[in-house]
Amino acid sequence: MSVSTSNAYGKISISDLAIAKVAAQAALESYGIVDTVSRRFTDTFAELFKKDAGGKGVKIVTSGNRIFIDVSVLIKYGVSIQAVAESLKEAIKYKVEYFTGMIVDTVNVNVVGLKL
Repeated sequence: MSVSTSNAYGKISISDLAIAKVAAQAALESYGIVDTVSRRFTDTFAELFKKDAGGKGVKIVTSGNRIFIDVSVLIKYGVSIQAVAESLKEAIKYKVEYFTGMIVDTVNVNVVGLKL
């Protein structure tokens, strides 16, 4: 699926993969995040055969002009999980809204593990 909008110059369509890449990059730039990871083993196995695994660990669902994001991450050991998760939500929401011009309805952060 994709998110679409129109303006005086024409129609703009943004794919879910493009949105997932922006969200994954925002996650990797956030303090306390070690990596984005797939939630299920089958997803990890499928990513081995993809040419471009840019949106690893990010699931995008779009409805109209609203975007729902689920991100699975590894967090650095010793940081406040709540503080890092809230910061990550805000960073992803800001960057995806800036990139797409659409409204990010929810950002769900799934902490899969800790990394020393």
